[in-house]
Amino acid sequence: MKPQVPVLASALVLVCAPVALAAGGSREATHPAHETAAGYREAGVFTSAGKPRDLLLHPDSKKLYVASDDRPETTEVNESGLHVLDPKTGTVRGTVSRMPGPTGASSPRAAHRIVAPLPDDGVVFGYPLRGIGTAREGDAAASGAWITGATVTDLGPGLAPGTVLAAQGPVLSEATVDGAVLGRSLTLEGGDSFAVDPVRKAVWFADTAGRRLYKVDAVTLTVAATVELPAGDGFAGFVEVDPRTGSVWVGLDNSVVVHDAAGRRIGALSGPDLPRAARFDEATGQAFVVWQDSGDPAQAGGDGDGSLAVYRTADLTEAAKPTVLPGNHAQLGAASLAVQPGGDVVWVGGPAQGTITRLERSAPADPSPAPSTAPSTDPSQRPSPDPSTAPSTGSSAGPTPGSSPAPSRRPEPAESSLSPVPAGSTSGPAPGPAGGPAPGGGGPAADGPGALPPGASAHGSLAASGVAALALAGTAAALVAAGWVLVRTRRGTVEPG
Repeated sequence: MKPQVPVLASALVLVCAPVALAAGGSREATHPAHETAAGYREAGVFTSAGKPRDLLLHPDSKKLYVASDDRPETTEVNESGLHVLDPKTGTVRGTVSRMPGPTGASSPRAAHRIVAPLPDDGVVFGYPLRGIGTAREGDAAASGAWITGATVTDLGPGLAPGTVLAAQGPVLSEATVDGAVLGRSLTLEGGDSFAVDPVRKAVWFADTAGRRLYKVDAVTLTVAATVELPAGDGFAGFVEVDPRTGSVWVGLDNSVVVHDAAGRRIGALSGPDLPRAARFDEATGQAFVVWQDSGDPAQAGGDGDGSLAVYRTADLTEAAKPTVLPGNHAQLGAASLAVQPGGDVVWVGGPAQGTITRLERSAPADPSPAPSTAPSTDPSQRPSPDPSTAPSTGSSAGPTPGSSPAPSRRPEPAESSLSPVPAGSTSGPAPGPAGGPAPGGGGPAADGPGALPPGASAHGSLAASGVAALALAGTAAALVAAGWVLVRTRRGTVEPG
């Protein structure tokens, strides 16, 4: 009986091998894994707008608005003010430097915060110490006024037309753009920065020192919930809301903590440096984060360079390889960021260098799944589990702070994220053919998806896999028959008749 075994085993191996190959090809074609695309390449460095503090690409006029401080080294000219740039070349189209002071008299001033675009062109912006102004290209001076009270620490768009929300430390107030007249207000236990979610009518107010995040009902201006933030040193980077999903992203220390629209913790992203700016692109479902070096060479990992990272908002996985931002550090202020709709062009402000770097995508975007789509089931493509306490509902009279939990475990970065692509690098896929004007931007058409070869079908790979599978199945059937013939022949010579 023993001589039968090797013959039968050989037949089974020959039969199973092509069947396994056919099955493997089908699975790969129908379930592609996430791949990290190439990052961005440097397409220009603008030095014509002083020390950038905030950026906005106007959705209608496609002009790049820059809120700037003066650079001390440019003693021959004061570069403070609101600059209007050509987003492709960086050419200054106009500068509004004169803004009203507390008495109404205008004088040259710096601009620090761009709040929102005005219809057709122009922006609402904030300037020190309590100024709220409006201006557009061609204005000789900005219109504006100062609100009363303490120094304004943050500004955001209001829900009602012609209004803004202003933080003066822990006091959140509604004010008119015209005249800066204060209306309703809410005093929280701490904090000084916030982000507005106009779709869900919520304000997320961050108390970094108290490690709390307040969800404020923007209609009633009352606290709806209090969310605990992980313990840490208290270094705040940013508070931003993803308009697509309503999730809130908070830059803390060397990580970005993400909560959903209800305040439930989703996960955390770890980076090599300090998270200092974030923007979202609704078309691709991606988040753009600037990680700034601390600028302190004595600190571990300090090299003076920052980086731009891109993440899928649906599952917090990396959508593009990080792009190195040489010299972008936090010693002279936080970075700023603007993203062209579709994400093909990004502008990053570096206050330490006094530059705005224009970056263009090196490969087509890999869109994030729709918000309703479940995250990837591949463990290597998902952040580590990040349990957190559920938000505690606050009363309408004020916040309900709780105790801080122990910090949750952060996910380890994927191997692909450890090789940043320097700005200006030509690594990665070659640029695709230029198309029409890039959506939402004044720059050149961004690198689009590569076209299929002439005569090729989008389903060609699946069709080829199907033909190959049929051919292998036929081979398998023939081998089965041959195997049984060998077995029966072998049985005739070994077993007694």
